[in-house]
Amino acid sequence: MSDWKHVIRLADVGRAPVSVRLEPDAETREKLAKELKLEALPALSGKLSVRPWLDGAEILGRYSARVVQICGVTLDPFEEELEGEIAIQVVPPGSPQALIESEGSEISLDLDAPDPPDVLESDEIDLAHYLVEQLVLDLDPFPRKPGVEFDYKPAVTEESPFAVLKRLKDDGA
Repeated sequence: MSDWKHVIRLADVGRAPVSVRLEPDAETREKLAKELKLEALPALSGKLSVRPWLDGAEILGRYSARVVQICGVTLDPFEEELEGEIAIQVVPPGSPQALIESEGSEISLDLDAPDPPDVLESDEIDLAHYLVEQLVLDLDPFPRKPGVEFDYKPAVTEESPFAVLKRLKDDGA
């Protein structure tokens, strides 16, 4: 995804919780907006706390963003404020906590159960990645300007079934 990164090592979390404030500069927000197919990303910030969790870490925090999207109905740009919470557990590669899927095996899903932890590729956690990921999850895939409704009503022309049959007969003759 993005070149914007804020990496901490899993070993640094083991000593004590780590608090981080993330706020990309204007150039980075512009690149993120292009990647996310937004018109603009005037603001993005997050305050995250990373603490030990089992053999990995737990990332907790909040983010806020101001995004400019194109309305799917009017095609006008509009600005929207987004806020959200981040709560993710991560584990190192090879962790016994990792959900292991073997090919051809069935997985039972419990929608009320917490999400399984993310398995890291190394001992590094990219906090910027998780912040952007949560923003993407909270974006409306069909953005609509506030107050705009899609109100399409096709033209209704009532024809009797006999008129339709006559037209078919005339066209075939």
